[in-house]
Amino acid sequence: MTEDEKKLLQAKHRMEEAQARDRVRERKARTRRLIQEGAILETVFPAAVGMELEALEHYLVQHLQKDV
Repeated sequence: MTEDEKKLLQAKHRMEEAQARDRVRERKARTRRLIQEGAILETVFPAAVGMELEALEHYLVQHLQKDV
């Protein structure tokens, strides 16, 4: 393997590592956002805490689509 090939391979690996870090950062940001949105929902609509997910989804679709 020539020196140029090694450098190219190293650059490729650095790029892949950077992309992996970006994916992790994006996933953590999404998780944080979803947790925060869920907390807001529970604060504004306390009944959501005891509802099954499908029932909550159905309720929100029914009530929010009226405004659209």
